[in-house]
Amino acid sequence: MLTFNFLLMPEFFHDKTLYYTPMEFALKHIGGTWKMPILWRLQSNVLRYGELKKDIPHITHKMLASQLKELEEKGLIKRTVYPVVPPKVEYAITSKGLKAIPVIEHIMKYGYELIQEAGIEYPPK
Repeated sequence: MLTFNFLLMPEFFHDKTLYYTPMEFALKHIGGTWKMPILWRLQSNVLRYGELKKDIPHITHKMLASQLKELEEKGLIKRTVYPVVPPKVEYAITSKGLKAIPVIEHIMKYGYELIQEAGIEYPPK
């Protein structure tokens, strides 16, 4: 198992981007409002675009398309296009994407604890 010296985290470049910590690099893969909810939904189901859009109602079509593209480029999901009419496209999580699920679960539990500590009714009625 890797161990890290969190006091000494050298910066590094990847794809012409400077990163200061491994955490920043990880968040580039799964951070933001929509990537984690998309991965969460794909962890046990192969879904079509419309199914994802229906399951995440507040995401715009443009944002869903861009987030799916980014997740595919990072190797966290796989896009399969079937040569049928009308076109059929399915999204599935990859083994690399599955590695993010425990991290997402911890973040979700921490967020829920923060909601409770703040006295917020969740889920709202």
